[in-house]
Amino acid sequence: MSGDAWITVAVTVLVLYALAKELAATDMVFMAAIVLLSVLGILKPEEAFGGFVNNAVLLVGGLLVVAAGLRETGVMDAMGTRFLGPVKTEVGALLCLAVFCTTKSAFLNNTSAVALLMPVVIDWCRKNQVAPSKLLIPLSFLTIMGGCCTLIGTSTNLVVDGLMRKANITPMGMFEIGWVGVPCALIGLVYLLTVGRKLLPERKELIEQLGDSRREYLVEMIVQPTCPLVGQTIETAGLRNLPGLFLFEIDRRGAVIGPVSPDVVIEAQDRLTFTGVVSTIVDLKKIPGLLPAEDDNYQVATKAARQSRRMVEAVVSQSSPLVGQTVRDAGFRTHYNAAIVAIHRNGERVTTKIGDVRLEPGDTLLMQTGPNFVKAHRNNPDFYLVSDVDDSIPLRHDRWWVAVLCLLGMIVAITFKLLDPMLAAFTAGGLMIATRCLSGADARQAIDWSVLISIGASFGLGTALEKTGAASYLSGQLVSLTQPLGPYATLAAIYFVTMVLNELITNNGAAALAVPFALKAAEQIGCDARPFLIAVTLAASFAFASPVGYQTHMMVYGPGGYRFSDFVKVGVPLNVLLWIVAVVLIPMIWPFHLPIAGAVLP
Repeated sequence: MSGDAWITVAVTVLVLYALAKELAATDMVFMAAIVLLSVLGILKPEEAFGGFVNNAVLLVGGLLVVAAGLRETGVMDAMGTRFLGPVKTEVGALLCLAVFCTTKSAFLNNTSAVALLMPVVIDWCRKNQVAPSKLLIPLSFLTIMGGCCTLIGTSTNLVVDGLMRKANITPMGMFEIGWVGVPCALIGLVYLLTVGRKLLPERKELIEQLGDSRREYLVEMIVQPTCPLVGQTIETAGLRNLPGLFLFEIDRRGAVIGPVSPDVVIEAQDRLTFTGVVSTIVDLKKIPGLLPAEDDNYQVATKAARQSRRMVEAVVSQSSPLVGQTVRDAGFRTHYNAAIVAIHRNGERVTTKIGDVRLEPGDTLLMQTGPNFVKAHRNNPDFYLVSDVDDSIPLRHDRWWVAVLCLLGMIVAITFKLLDPMLAAFTAGGLMIATRCLSGADARQAIDWSVLISIGASFGLGTALEKTGAASYLSGQLVSLTQPLGPYATLAAIYFVTMVLNELITNNGAAALAVPFALKAAEQIGCDARPFLIAVTLAASFAFASPVGYQTHMMVYGPGGYRFSDFVKVGVPLNVLLWIVAVVLIPMIWPFHLPIAGAVLP
């Protein structure tokens, strides 16, 4: 190898070490690597930073906007209710993900599937007190395995298919790869449900880590006649046993029902009194027709006014004129143009109705306000602290059908190759903004820039490995060592090399590098090339031991609170397992020696 190749290998090792030891954020590590390679003259600036305009990076960004549109219109909540809502256990959620992810990703781009499902999974985890880290790695793994069940399941399959056509080899059929892809997916699922499940880390979200220090509020909600909860029992409506939420009283036309049993049927105009943490109260406000009791102006406000409302937390100061007054008598709306939705007091459950609560210094108020409340009152001496509540914007339920049409249009455009996947995602995201499914500001906030930077910079590192010949040299050496041992050893080596390359560079890059070696190895030992090319196709996707091995890993890395070592613990056994399965099954389906070279299964 050349000097540049050795330097590139050394930088790659340092990157892996930094990620494993968590010496810095993932995006910063990759950025440092490509900047260093550029300074040393190994990469030109356009090569180092070209990954940021790569279609895969842009596709992820577009899909995050599409997912935000689905979330803001309530489609995500509906998906969660239908898909994961009835499930209450981690194992049940894994089984649902297995069925849904593998089926969907067989016909839809893996990145699309993860971008759309990740918010649903995170929301289910929070509501059921399951650490997201228990499900987000399986989400990524299952979509990858599902993508290897059809020709169009992942772009890697199409890359290898294109190279086969270029080499005058019969191209892959639509479901040909599924002969081995489906068994691998089933075996992978069994692994995730057994050994892999025990190896997954359990890292709670921040709100769950706070434990007893979480602020618990009192809140009253009125059930409108249009609310979908009308006619349902407390149990079927999902208002019982929600983490951080307790329904302790129902006021029904002056008659108080309490304690509330799970078989009580909800009626229109019921006043439901809850205690709960901020996140659960935000969830309550997202249910159509369930309105805060103290915000009597909500119903008469225009749609635009309702959509602009935010939830804000503020702490009552010692000098505030609110001290000593009840909420009803304080004239809060007149003075602050806001409505008190809930109250928290010193870790104690406030059992008095909100209108009758006499405010004290240090009370934390959860309020429904206009969009500029924080800016107008952050220096107001009436409050010690004023801050926005995340994810509290009212959902645009009336636009759900528009968001669904945008999603279906994107899927059709990608599936039937009417548009490039990146362009289809950008078009769908742009239409959601144009049709007011979400605002431009919300679209910008939906993009996780650290994820995009990590993916884009990883392409630059992969370019260096390819350009300097380091990847070719190392893989070639390994293949040449195994050729004298027979076709099975060569097949195993080609699969292994491709898998390792995929852990270091992009999956498409790994496939493109490995195909020439597979063709050459088949020629030298006098075997048909097809089994070796199938091995490359699978190995270029089945890389689970590193977060940089596949872009969907990078997407779940941050939200799951993962460490580099988590992927190593869970992914290495799965890599080895699927390696063995593939090496055993591939020659049984595509023999090494065929009467006609390049023959394909009917």
